[in-house]
Amino acid sequence: MAPLIVLLCALGLGLVGWFAARAKAQAMFTGRGSLHSLPGYHGWNMAIWVFLPAFLGWALWQVISPGLVETAVLSNPAAASLPEFGFQRDAIIAEARNMALNPDAPTFNPKAANLVPAFTAAITKYNWIGMFISLILAFVGGAWGYTRVRADYPARTRVERSMMMLLLLASMIAILTTVGIVGSLIFETGVFFTYVSPIDFLFGTQWAPDPFGSATAPNLGEDYGAIPLFWGTIFIGAIIAMIVAIPLGLMSAIYLTQYADARLRKWIKPVLEILAGIPTVVYGYFAALTVAPMVRDFAGSIGMANPSTESALAAGMVMGIMIIPFVSSMADDSIAAVPSAMRDGSLAMGATKSETIKRVLIPAALPGIVAGVMLAISRAIGETMIVYMAAGAAANLSANPLESMTTVTYQIAKLLGGDGEFDHPATLAAFALGLVLFIVTLLLNIIALRVVKRFREAYE
Repeated sequence: MAPLIVLLCALGLGLVGWFAARAKAQAMFTGRGSLHSLPGYHGWNMAIWVFLPAFLGWALWQVISPGLVETAVLSNPAAASLPEFGFQRDAIIAEARNMALNPDAPTFNPKAANLVPAFTAAITKYNWIGMFISLILAFVGGAWGYTRVRADYPARTRVERSMMMLLLLASMIAILTTVGIVGSLIFETGVFFTYVSPIDFLFGTQWAPDPFGSATAPNLGEDYGAIPLFWGTIFIGAIIAMIVAIPLGLMSAIYLTQYADARLRKWIKPVLEILAGIPTVVYGYFAALTVAPMVRDFAGSIGMANPSTESALAAGMVMGIMIIPFVSSMADDSIAAVPSAMRDGSLAMGATKSETIKRVLIPAALPGIVAGVMLAISRAIGETMIVYMAAGAAANLSANPLESMTTVTYQIAKLLGGDGEFDHPATLAAFALGLVLFIVTLLLNIIALRVVKRFREAYE
């Protein structure tokens, strides 16, 4: 509640400052050229000087205050019974803080319950102090900004630079987030490789991590061979799914651009693209409840002994259906972008419509089609829910699509969602798998973007 109150107070003071500075600037306006900037810019400059110090002060206080709160609580007599050091002490303090912030939270440790009143009092006290500091900063900033309301003050330049910095900050947040993700993956992967050799991980053929086993067991790397996971990911996402998605997506694009009536295309294309908006968990239900039993019955009918409901074929087929819009939309746009003069020239030379499509339109649109396929592959190999519900957990190194297989994404979800310790090799293996998946997906996207550049090449 306190952050909301501070935000509303800062916005309210900023609004008051905007009106005050604007009114002062209007009073100084005596004609054209009498002010460097319009009164509205002076108002916005004042609002920035009021809001920004208050917001930054509150944000800085949120970094400082938790330590002050904990120090105040530990000085309370109720904290005398806490252990001096260790995980148990930290757990009790964290539980007490959570209970103070959320009164409905369950109580597991009586010692934590004893600290709740002290935490509540300390949090309330330091929240009021933070609010007071933020308001003081808002008034100080406002007073400074109000003195800047002068006829020669370049308020417009200051406001425009502030907006530019805001836009730069917004773009930097996305970049820094990506850097943080990659950095965390690299760091945790490095820790994992202190337990398991990269050679064993990247080229081993047995995947059987034990989250509760010893991290110092001999020959630990023999159970962390990720080749079956890489093969399952490629087999399901890049082979089976593409066998389904490429023909259906390409043929639908050819029909919609070359044969379909305009009225028919108007409603078929949006219906086809709806497939991209269906949640993947819905595809997972469809794969597990409809497609997987059909594949199992088919496997039994051709003589396979004890066919499993979970199979690479079921997951790959549904995944292929899911990514049809990626292939279809890119192929549609690529074919439609081919200059009509090329198609008309082919038809004028006596070629049939199908010959024109095969020999002129498809070759000309091929870079865009390939880019769509590459993007679809990168989307498929990162899919989790479908393979989680239909492919299974068995790390099989097999080319039989009727067998159960697992993928990198399945194992990441399984390892990070388990009850093992975070610093155990079995948990850290998820980060190594994630880094490999990130690198592969990045390379596919880079290739697709380079192909798209060629697709955008202007025809003469």
